[in-house]
Amino acid sequence: MVRVTTEESPICSAKGCRAPAVWVLAWNNPKLHTPERRKTWLACEEHREHLSQFLGMRGFLKTVVPLAEWESAADG
Repeated sequence: MVRVTTEESPICSAKGCRAPAVWVLAWNNPKLHTPERRKTWLACEEHREHLSQFLGMRGFLKTVVPLAEWESAADG
């Protein structure tokens, strides 16, 4: 039997959301991470602002970029 697997499309990191992600929110917690370390959350259009504000209020948000741009930078 041949097993075929496909990669799932990235989904939004907002709680309960299953929408396709189109944004990457790069962040770090300076109390836990070195300055160059970047953690990521993914966001759909609807949750981009909410997740950005959540991270921004804590001083964690570093950048927000389109998912396609993030992926092409990682490939290159």
